[in-house]
Amino acid sequence: MNASSNTALADQLRIVLVGTQHPGNIGSAARAMKTMGLSKLVLVAPEKAPDRDTQAMAAGADDLVEAAPVFATLAEAVADCRWVLGATARSRRIQLEPLHPRDAGARAVLAAASGPVALVFGRERTGLDNDELQLCHAAVHIPSDPAFSSLNLAAAVQVLSYELRCALMGEAGSAAPEAVRTPPPGEGVASHAELEGLFGQLAETLDQIDFHKGRAPESAMRKLRRLYLRANLDSAEIRLLRGVLADAQRMARLAGEGSSDGKIG
Repeated sequence: MNASSNTALADQLRIVLVGTQHPGNIGSAARAMKTMGLSKLVLVAPEKAPDRDTQAMAAGADDLVEAAPVFATLAEAVADCRWVLGATARSRRIQLEPLHPRDAGARAVLAAASGPVALVFGRERTGLDNDELQLCHAAVHIPSDPAFSSLNLAAAVQVLSYELRCALMGEAGSAAPEAVRTPPPGEGVASHAELEGLFGQLAETLDQIDFHKGRAPESAMRKLRRLYLRANLDSAEIRLLRGVLADAQRMARLAGEGSSDGKIG
């Protein structure tokens, strides 16, 4: 891979920090990124804006902090992304495909050939919440010592930034020989915003046709999200599915109107 290709792919890779609690950690993360040739830093609802501590810890990576856009929600920050990877330290109810950092780096670089890719890091104390993890295609866990597993935010960013650099330089080997369930997206894959539009309409449709039969809808929607994310749908496929859902919604409305008029049931 030549230098210009490296630069183009690196420009598609963004590090997203969600709800950062300590401004100094933003600077440390920026420094970790810059040492590995990454420049796209994104902030989501930081508890405190970057300040002098941020500048001090950035130690020459101030330009990354100054250029970093700030979003109110993670959904907004990754709306244009083709692949979203969540860094998580522990198992949650949201069942995501787990990736070793080496595989995560290699697959992120492959995915970057078709559009923006986000690696998302959560709050220092609590990490990403379940709603935020649900926006991710897969999860990456850094295999630290179980006896002392707590990893500083900037250290986690450094580990994954290193794996991304290795992949960009063609030096990443596979750390997990088993077959992966979710291949990285190819050319033309739908954006995150398009997928979220589909999921929103799907949830509405399932409610309108009484699919859940009084059961809590969260479990079914989590499974359906995972199914569609694995499919790596393109924009045309999203439009087709939404057209099917629109017809189902129309029929549900007609059935409801007929029932209220005493014509059905």
